Amino acid sequence: MNTDNTSLRVLVAKVGLDGHDRGVKVVARLLRDAGIEVIYTGLFQTPETVAAAAVDEDVDVVGLSMLSGAHMTLAPLVVAAIRARGVDIPVVIGGIVPNSDVAELKAAGIAEILGPGAPADEVVAAVRRAAANAAV
Repeated sequence: MNTDNTSLRVLVAKVGLDGHDRGVKVVARLLRDAGIEVIYTGLFQTPETVAAAAVDEDVDVVGLSMLSGAHMTLAPLVVAAIRARGVDIPVVIGGIVPNSDVAELKAAGIAEILGPGAPADEVVAAVRRAAANAAV
């Protein structure tokens, strides 16, 4: 895992049955443009496949695109699956997340939460912040 925050590795994923992938591809591109290495797992992943890929790829952060409304179930399952593998990789989620869900998601271990239309610099900053906080 990278601790100097200069060349981060981020895995981005779509968990569950959410087939909307345009946003996650835009996020992957803007992270790459910011000098971050990105691995995209594709659509219809399970929490277990995301966790396995995160560990196998030795990533610094996992980013989940959540547009289906299943964020309260699936995002904590990804955190649990990662921790079950003996690592604590921070998970950042972006998408349609009501403000009323933020505190519960944070309590479940989600490092950062970004809403729809978050500016590129905010997305990059959230990923870098999550990685930096995990390294502490």
